[in-house]
Amino acid sequence: MSNPTPPCVMTFAATDPSGGAGLQADILTFASMGCHPISVVTGITAQDTVGVENVMMFDADWVNEQARTILEDVQVAAFKLGMLGSVENVAVIAEIMADYPNTPLLIDPVLSSGRGDELANDEVQAAMIDLLLPQATMITPNSIEARRLAFFADDSDEAENAPLSLSAQRLLEMGSQFVLITGTHERSHDVVNTLYGADNFVKPYHWDRLPGNYHGSGCTLTSAIAACLAHGLSVEEAVQEAQEFTWQTLKAGFRAGMGQYIPDRMFWAREEE
Repeated sequence: MSNPTPPCVMTFAATDPSGGAGLQADILTFASMGCHPISVVTGITAQDTVGVENVMMFDADWVNEQARTILEDVQVAAFKLGMLGSVENVAVIAEIMADYPNTPLLIDPVLSSGRGDELANDEVQAAMIDLLLPQATMITPNSIEARRLAFFADDSDEAENAPLSLSAQRLLEMGSQFVLITGTHERSHDVVNTLYGADNFVKPYHWDRLPGNYHGSGCTLTSAIAACLAHGLSVEEAVQEAQEFTWQTLKAGFRAGMGQYIPDRMFWAREEE
């Protein structure tokens, strides 16, 4: 008999009123995959399916109080970090994560929006590298974010075109146990997502490239991995299952506004009998 109590997964993220990305995307994904969402709001955005117009980040004390209050009451099976917004928020979240070293920590390094709106300045990126990556079970950057973080302190022009394997190695050396680099932004026929780990572990995953641009695919994938780990799957099982789920949400994606497509995290509820 299955456990009647769903595992609880906590996300730290900013809101997205379009429901495409951010906090709303995390909550939808957790729920769709049989987990109970626990949410800590790091900020509020004014955005639509086209791009981000404005951001108001919460004070770190508010972030800390939200998290500490619920963590004293509820046992969390996995953590997922999205848009954190400030050095102070990164620091306080890192302190919280240090109290739960045995709970999986998934980091989606949200550095910019799909349109290119800047969402994490150099100071925030440096704090993430120093304080959060050493605690991470897995970091899930796209290829652009992977190179940007891996070569953060490198002023050379080679970073933009550096091999993703080198970027992954650098990110592993920064402390993350696993690195999953998504290949949507690479010029390849298929989308190739690659999981890297210790001892030269490398596992590529090939997916049919779907037409269109999607708002919140990264949030969906990372949240899905967190949900799978919360259900007790191994890292490789979680990565496989989460990619399958995410690909299905993109295949069923819909255009709610005038911008990017939104992944349908409840695609299964509308499938024909």
